[in-house]
Amino acid sequence: MEKQYVDDGFPTDFPAVAPFLADIDTSGGRGQIYYRVTETPSVLNRVAQEVQRGFPDAKFTPTHAVVATWENVPAYEEQTRPPSPPNKINTFQAVIGYDETDSYVLFLYPEGGLNFFGTLPKVSKQELSYHCYSCRAKCTRAKFGNSGIPGLWLFHTGNRYSFDNIVPASIRGPVSTPPTVGYDSHQCSQNAFCTDYATGFCCHCQPGFYGNGRQCLPDGAPQRVSGKVSGTVYVGSTPVSLNNIDLHAYIVVGDGRAYTAISEVPEPVGWALMPVAPIGELFGWLFALELQNSQAGFKLTGAEFSRHAEVVFYPGNQRFSIIQTGRGLDDQNHLTVDTVISGSVPFLPPGAEVTMEPFKETYQYYPSVATSTSIREYSVVTADRGSESFSFQLKQNITYRDCPHNNQAATPETLQILMERVFVMFVKEERILRYAITNKISPVRGPELYNPCYAGTHDCDTTAQCIPLEDLAFQCQCATGYTGDGHNCYERAKTHCEHHRDSVKTTSDDEYPIVYKPQCDAEGQYLPQQCHGSTGYCWCVDSRGEERAGTRTPPDDAVKPACISSVAPPTVRPTSRPDVTPPTNTDITLLYAQGQKIGALPLNGTRLDENAFIHLKIVGIAYDCKENQVYWTDLSARSINRASMVSGAEPEVLINTNLVSPEGLAVDVKRRLMFWVDSTPDVIERANLDGSGRRTLFDTDLVNPRAIIVVSSTGTLYWTDWNREAPKIESSSVDGQNRRVIVSDGIGLPNALTYDSASEQICWADAGTKRLECISSDGSGRRVIHTNLNYPFSMVYYRNHFYYTDWRRDGVIAVNKDRSLFTDEYLPEQRSHLYGITVATTHCLPGEIYCVIRVSLSSLKEHPPIHFLNHLSS
Repeated sequence: MEKQYVDDGFPTDFPAVAPFLADIDTSGGRGQIYYRVTETPSVLNRVAQEVQRGFPDAKFTPTHAVVATWENVPAYEEQTRPPSPPNKINTFQAVIGYDETDSYVLFLYPEGGLNFFGTLPKVSKQELSYHCYSCRAKCTRAKFGNSGIPGLWLFHTGNRYSFDNIVPASIRGPVSTPPTVGYDSHQCSQNAFCTDYATGFCCHCQPGFYGNGRQCLPDGAPQRVSGKVSGTVYVGSTPVSLNNIDLHAYIVVGDGRAYTAISEVPEPVGWALMPVAPIGELFGWLFALELQNSQAGFKLTGAEFSRHAEVVFYPGNQRFSIIQTGRGLDDQNHLTVDTVISGSVPFLPPGAEVTMEPFKETYQYYPSVATSTSIREYSVVTADRGSESFSFQLKQNITYRDCPHNNQAATPETLQILMERVFVMFVKEERILRYAITNKISPVRGPELYNPCYAGTHDCDTTAQCIPLEDLAFQCQCATGYTGDGHNCYERAKTHCEHHRDSVKTTSDDEYPIVYKPQCDAEGQYLPQQCHGSTGYCWCVDSRGEERAGTRTPPDDAVKPACISSVAPPTVRPTSRPDVTPPTNTDITLLYAQGQKIGALPLNGTRLDENAFIHLKIVGIAYDCKENQVYWTDLSARSINRASMVSGAEPEVLINTNLVSPEGLAVDVKRRLMFWVDSTPDVIERANLDGSGRRTLFDTDLVNPRAIIVVSSTGTLYWTDWNREAPKIESSSVDGQNRRVIVSDGIGLPNALTYDSASEQICWADAGTKRLECISSDGSGRRVIHTNLNYPFSMVYYRNHFYYTDWRRDGVIAVNKDRSLFTDEYLPEQRSHLYGITVATTHCLPGEIYCVIRVSLSSLKEHPPIHFLNHLSS
């Protein structure tokens, strides 16, 4: 590979790949060029998939891929020539997938990406041959391809020493266009994350939200629906036209109550449509109260769907059609649904009353469609005829776009919806038709549940969510945007983030995102990681929404910054008292930080239930084996704390002044000192274990310090700095002397750091390179332990195993050092990011354990691997 620009004509004397053989000019900040070598599984799987499509007989599994992207690059213009129009810019991409013996090249030309097809040629050695396409082929690259996907051209290039036998793929014409996160993540909700799979990407709602990923709504918040109703209805033999009259619905999601109102309904139709409750039943299905092992419709359909329902009335055989189309969410995050009705309905005299008994409807689920068929009975009470019973048959299907790329997604085969307290009424004076139904969804043969949340007998506020606990216990939680004790909720004022978000005009007239729109969490606070929906840049922010220096990543970077929230997560369930006590029958316990608590995992075979440990944003964690005390940094309270591991001990605040973003923490058991990093002022400090004697060790040449460890036996500090421009791992003495860089090459996001006392090596886990590596303190003997981590954040070493917290799996992963294999994993019940991790013992041990405990890393990191101790997750 040439490491410098080659100012020579084409073809070159060495093999070269040119996806667009023309001179371009990126001077003056015009256009961008990105390139990288990646081992990301999703990218490699995509390359393998396209090779298999274009070369069905090939047995090719790439180990690496080179990805190069030219974005909005203009043509090179001689100064003597008139300039080209400003829209003459091109966007294209080249991907080279290879293993030890073979390679394939993919050229990607997006629709509208090519706007010029050549520049004035420079001197070129035309006596040498090379492969190219004609100008006609160039003009149609974005429309056609040779691999079955528009704009994608695939070639077998063989080994890396020559391109003597270039073989193009043979499939012609468009087949499909699997999207990728990199190009289409803007299709996900701002409250969702995007995941690449082998055949494309899927959107998934973030914790605290629900939906299909493309549209996500906050948990528990009441939902409003608006839309229009149109069509022609025959009442008896009289046709009545409805021209875009208003429909409004209000759903109390906490208990599945759905209220629907249709305005300006002419009187003959208003009375006759009272039995047609299926018009409003759609909203009950979308937002039904979910019983165990079930999911309401909105989690499948999102806000874009089509419902077709056919009603046949008995005994008159009148036929009536309902078509309802979900149009998405409006600016207020409310669902928009248009309804078209047509056909005949039985005549009902003015003043009639309609009643319906509770009934159950069974839905059958298939890919992208849900269907049901049922017979409904209803009673009509009139002054002349008294009470009469009638029925109708309902057949319906609801179609939507699911995500076919996630093969592990669980789709129910059948679910049952129970509709209770069905109320229908036409108000003649107001010309309003009303439906009100309470809806619960559950498995068809699920056990009967009597919890007040399910029975509807709870006393939660109408704007609160009822959360079932053990037996008949429950908890009321105010919905997003409201505050209170759950029994009485009040709408809270908008936060700074919400005001910021709502004040931004986010789309142009063609609804394409043009400016940055802040993303807020369920509590209205800034999400710690912000991304520009149009450009793809991402960065970390503080609690005020201000960008943290050195955290911005470009759109082609698959690894986003490891941003940590400075706001403590809300407490959903009652937590036990602040005890963190390892069981008496285990000598070694892993302690890990997870949002509001410190969890404990024994390493000798028995499972220990994690104990809640006060309501904090715990990041760094360390352990003092001499005094049996755990230390931690609290990002939300901006403090450093400790507590004895003795049952019932109360936490003690050690330092709570002049801290902004305390992250990594380390305890030197021998010298009775603690060390920490503060990532906002970018400093490293130390103090005695009681918080006294505080002093700053370093406040220069730090950008994003995170992990810190101390080796007591040598009196040496080590820390990581994940500065996106120049990441590094440094060391110094515990007094701040002899500062030096240990590692600066070949690292990306060094989040986790630990020490192997047996080999006397420093080891780190990198969320950017996906590697776990070790190196001697003098910078020699660098060794790769593992090359396929996910998103490691913090790590500790104990007896030939690395244990690290993983932000992709939201769990603790174990890696065997000698075999370089994942050996086990533990995934907590509550799925959220895990932060620092350390080892706790019942007594200090010499050598390996003693050193590890003293090191007790507390880094805040990013990607994780895949396995841990089976007995921990049993």
